[in-house]
Amino acid sequence: MNKRIVVSWSGGKDGCMTLHTLIEQGYEVISLVTTVPQELERTFGHGERTEMIRLQGEALGIPVHFIECTFDSYTDKFIEAIQYLKQQYHISAIAYGDLYLDGHRQWGEKVAEAAGVVALYPLWTKEEAALEALRNYVKSGYQAVVIRVRDDVLDESWLGRQIDQSFLRDIQKTASCPMGESGEYHSYVYDGPLFAKKIQLEGEELIQLETTKKLEFKNFRLV
Repeated sequence: MNKRIVVSWSGGKDGCMTLHTLIEQGYEVISLVTTVPQELERTFGHGERTEMIRLQGEALGIPVHFIECTFDSYTDKFIEAIQYLKQQYHISAIAYGDLYLDGHRQWGEKVAEAAGVVALYPLWTKEEAALEALRNYVKSGYQAVVIRVRDDVLDESWLGRQIDQSFLRDIQKTASCPMGESGEYHSYVYDGPLFAKKIQLEGEELIQLETTKKLEFKNFRLV
């Protein structure tokens, strides 16, 4: 297997650690792959503006490939996109940032097999190791902010928090998985070892959605 791959990317800490780990292992990441609902200009994963994902790609020096799809066509469009990237760039694998949810891994492996590539899960671990995974992230040098929380687990005071030592301490006092593996919280990485530039975020606005609260940024740019 050659080492040309793509990484499934939603802009958060798990994808970033996946990217970092694989580059350390000698893989060549030719693209970050992100799904977007047709005509919404926001990501499926976290509901983030596509422009914020583009900025991450620019800061990292890795192009982003957006997959336009609907909820019903999500899997088929994902497979088609990976097949296209395999044909165009001769990739051999797609990497995911999942930690321990078997259903997520089964879907990812099914998609990879249908597209004719290998599924990589460099962060895969056991549920009880999630706290150690968060410790590893905090020590990694990457900087991320919490941009979304589930109302039934975390309140709005968690929005805008940096994922650092104090976050590591406090998340253990909640019912959340330390890594937010079930969507208890989502993050946005704006700086770190692989970033050539930092993403500056300004103008925070809290938005209440159906079952979650989200932090929007009115201004964002590379510095």
